[in-house]
Amino acid sequence: MALMITDECINCDVCEPECPNGAIYMGEEIYEIDPNLCTECVGHYEESQCVEVCPVDCIIVDPNHQESEEELRAKYERITGESS
Repeated sequence: MALMITDECINCDVCEPECPNGAIYMGEEIYEIDPNLCTECVGHYEESQCVEVCPVDCIIVDPNHQESEEELRAKYERITGESS
C-alpha cells in the first residue's frame, strides 16, 4: 500500500529528504506522497522512513492505494531498475 500524509502535517520538512524514491513533495498546503513512487521503503529499508521520522504521526496507509508486498517490490524494481 502506498502511504499518504494527513492534514495534521505541520510542514516540518523532515519526511521529504528521507524518501529513497523521491515520492514526497510539497503540495499546495502540506506535503504529499505520490502513490506511483511510494513503495513504503520496500527494497530500501525494513520500515517506512517517513513514518519513522514524522513527529506528529500524520503518515498513514492510503486506503485508495492498497498494494501487497509483492506489488510494492515490483514497483521498487521498476523505479530503481534493480532486482532484489
